[in-house]
Amino acid sequence: MNKAELVEAMASDAGLSKADSKKALDAFINTTTKALKKGDRVALVGFGSFSVSHRAARKGRNPQTGKEINIKAKKVVKFKAGADLQDKVK
Repeated sequence: MNKAELVEAMASDAGLSKADSKKALDAFINTTTKALKKGDRVALVGFGSFSVSHRAARKGRNPQTGKEINIKAKKVVKFKAGADLQDKVK
């Protein structure tokens, strides 16, 4: 499902216009992004939680040449599904 399909599904489920659904989805994405940028955790009870984790610098290998390379440290976004979501997907 892409963003346009998600907006359409949200609009039909909530009885909103597509424009209102798109604004709501964009607001959710922007707010979540800002919170994660600050290092906050975003938890949606029953759905899951988004968090930022630090990945340390490490050595790796170029799969084509086998040459050792240095991989820089970085922050990564993680999502952990909630119990309700996991049960519904099973």
